[in-house]
Formats: sequence, structure tokens, C-alpha cells
Amino acid sequence: MPLQACNATMATDNRIDQTKAGAYRGVRRNGVGEDDGVRHDHPAAARPPRRARQPAVSVLVVIPRIAFPKRILFPVKSDPTVKTHNGTPPIAETYFQASQEQDSFYRGLTEEESEHVEEYNFDHPDAFDTDQLLECMGKLKSGQSVNIPIYDFKNHRRCSESFRKVNVSDVIILEGILVFHDQRVRDLMDMKIFVDTDADIRLARRIRRDTVERGRDVLSVLEQYGRFVKPAFDDFILPSKKYADVIIPRGGDNHVAIDLIAQHIRTKLGQHDLCKLYPNVCVVQTTFQIRGMHTLIRDRDITTPDFVFYSDRLIRLVVEHGLGNLPFTEKQVVTPTGSIYSGVDFCKKLCGVSIVRSGESMENALRACCKGIKIGKILIHRVGDNGQQVECSLNLIYNKLPSDIAERHVLLMDPVLGTGNSANQAIQLLRSTGVPEDHIMFLNLISAPEGIHCVCKRFPDVKIVTSEIDAGLNQDYRVVPGLGEYGDRYFGTD
Repeated sequence: MPLQACNATMATDNRIDQTKAGAYRGVRRNGVGEDDGVRHDHPAAARPPRRARQPAVSVLVVIPRIAFPKRILFPVKSDPTVKTHNGTPPIAETYFQASQEQDSFYRGLTEEESEHVEEYNFDHPDAFDTDQLLECMGKLKSGQSVNIPIYDFKNHRRCSESFRKVNVSDVIILEGILVFHDQRVRDLMDMKIFVDTDADIRLARRIRRDTVERGRDVLSVLEQYGRFVKPAFDDFILPSKKYADVIIPRGGDNHVAIDLIAQHIRTKLGQHDLCKLYPNVCVVQTTFQIRGMHTLIRDRDITTPDFVFYSDRLIRLVVEHGLGNLPFTEKQVVTPTGSIYSGVDFCKKLCGVSIVRSGESMENALRACCKGIKIGKILIHRVGDNGQQVECSLNLIYNKLPSDIAERHVLLMDPVLGTGNSANQAIQLLRSTGVPEDHIMFLNLISAPEGIHCVCKRFPDVKIVTSEIDAGLNQDYRVVPGLGEYGDRYFGTD
């Protein structure tokens, strides 16, 4: 998917006429910023496998769509007093170098509050309209565009007739000094980042900004800092630091931390949507070779020998990938040169279980990878190899499992994950024999999203390894685009 958008909401703690409770920064789906001045030439904003994102106070990152629009929120907590020339914390500018301030979630002042605006504390959680922020974030996360009110910082009121439309985005960044204060807001976030900067640096930057850009004198800046800003930091902002998943010291100068976060987001956005929803779902990294083999085995005109040959190659890759996710122990050996090599030792307690009959096609690849491995079998009454069960019943016809299977890691094998009903039946059988759920790994060539949902919701600790996730199931419960009746094609009975 193309680099989509980042919407940032930023809350800052500045003096009365400069405070902002939240600003959205957006990048349209075509990669062009909502504002013409937005640049996207920084590596963090460069187009990764999917979306990009920006850090600063509280970050909401939105994840791609699955069956329904699905979004992720990464929060970043930023230094409340550090602002650049345009009001954006330096960390945010590292990701979006010319991002513009936009909307605010400050609530408008009443007439009485406006008359004593010098006494009003803009650095208190009550100064923000949290309910509206939650409403807007909820809509964005569910895939809906929202209209954000525009705040007049001179009159400290919202422009009643003006709104800014924020379009649906795959990445949402919520910036704000107090975003970690409310648990409801924290619950929306998928990653929380706190940008930490030395207090002296924060104060020096505030004085420079307010005297140079705001026309204030040093004494008034220090008075406001001591009266509102510092107490708010001590009472609300610093205590919320414990909720952060990542703490970045030195702010925008910490390029290593920023690059690590950017890489983490690139990785997440490059994953299939279901891999984001279910961390236990693992898809073999696609290459032109894998794509080419999928093209061959999906071709209805391919000969049986060729179908078997390329299926075996793909199965071997899936098995190898699955083995790479098993636990290992460190081990040292002496090489022929007399040197010590520090490596790892394979998992000892391992067995395979194939769901007859399609699953038997995966046994040779497993034996080639694991010499002498024990393999059990399960036969479940079903219609075809697409996973559609016989109406109203799941009949376990036969099973032959190793006697000590409860002590082993189990590789459950079936080339096609369709509805997930047969897989659930097989997993339930393994569980009844004492196999821990997190010791079961389900290997298959292709999976339907419906099957993944079915298995992962019932057995969240079971790991699924597949080479490709297809579009879904048709009215006949067949995986589409799919590859037909796998067992018949592999064993030549079609």
C-alpha cells in the first residue's frame, strides 16, 4: 500500500495567547501533504513497505485495513516547553520536517474566564476537550474522516463556523503534553513515546521563543513558567512518563532512538494487516521466487508433476521458516581449526502432526529438515480440502499421535487454511492430550483471513506460519483466488 497519512494532534503548554491543545498534521493518501509546505524527503517519511509516521508527544499509529478499516495509534509524549519556530517539537520535525500546526482541542473560554485570562491555567488537563478528542480519534481509527474545530488562540475560542477536515489515514500521530493523563486516551494508543529533555534546556528554549517570537519580556516568561508550566510538568506530565513504551532522552538530538522507532514503524507497516492484528501470524517474506512458484501451482493447467515439484519447494520454505520460530539454546562447539564457535542448538522435543490427507504432502519436507522426527496423523471428516465442514458436525475419524506429545513442540500441517474449523478441531485434540497452546505451530501454504480469525480468536497462543494470505472465501467456502482441491491435485486424483 502507498504511504498514506499521518494525523498528528499536538497539545502544548504555552502562555495564554499561544497555547495549543492539539494539532493534526496530515499527509494525503497520494503522499502529498494537506499543506503545500509539507516535505516528505526524510528517511522516516520515505515510503516504506507501507505507511510512515511522526513522533512527538503522543503518537497514534494507524494500522491498515483488514476486513474492516483498522487503525493503530502510536503516542509520543514530548517535552512540554520545547517548541520550534512553528510550534512543533523538534522530534516531530525530524519525521515531518515542515509540518504545520493546525487544529486545537482546547475548549473555548467562557466570558468570565476571558476577562481573567491571565489567571487561567492552560497547562491543566481540564483545559482540554478530551471528550471531543476521543470522539475524533475513535472515528479516525474506525476509518472515518472527521471535522476538527479550529481554535482561535488570540480570542481563546473556537471558530464556530470553521472546521478542518482530516481524512482517513493509515498512521495517526497524536501529539500532546497531557495525552497520557487520561486512561481513555492511553487505551487508544498502540505505542506511547515520551520525549525527555533537560529542564534547563526546556526553559532556555521557552525564553528564547517567547522573547524573540512572542514579544514578551524575560520576567513575564519566568513568571508564567514558575506559576503554571513547571507545576503542570511536576503534577501531570512527569508522573505520566511511566505509561510510555519508549522514552527518548535528548529529544530531537537522539537520532539513534528516532531511527529505531522509524524502523519499527516501517516493519509494522510492511506486515500484512492480519499480522498486525495477530502477532502470532507469520507470513514468509515474499520474493519474486516465491511469487513465481505461487503463480505456477495456482495455474489450473499445470501438470501434476510440476504441481508437486513446486508445492514441495514452497512447503520446504514454510517448514524452514516455522523451525526458525522454535526455541533454541546457546551452544559452543570446537571447529576443526581448534577455535570455539558460539552457536545455538535445535529444539530437541519436536514432532509433526498432519491433517489427512492434504497435510501428508508436507511430511517429506519436514522429514528432510528434521531427521528422524516423529509424525502423527489426524483424520477429520470434511468436504474437500478447503476446510468446509460437513453440515452441523465435525467428525474426528482417526488419530495416531506420539505417546509423549504433551512434552513436545508440535508442527501441525495442512496446506490450506480455509474456514479454520478443521484446524480448530485438530488443535482442540492436541490440547486435550496435554500439549500447551503455545507449543503448537500451524504450517500451511495459503490461508484465508476468515480461517486466521477463526483460529486466532479461539487459540490466541497458537502460531500460524503461511506463505501467503489470500483474499477470502467465496459462497462455496473455497479459498479465493486459492489453488483448488489441493489433495486431489497433489496426489493426482483430480
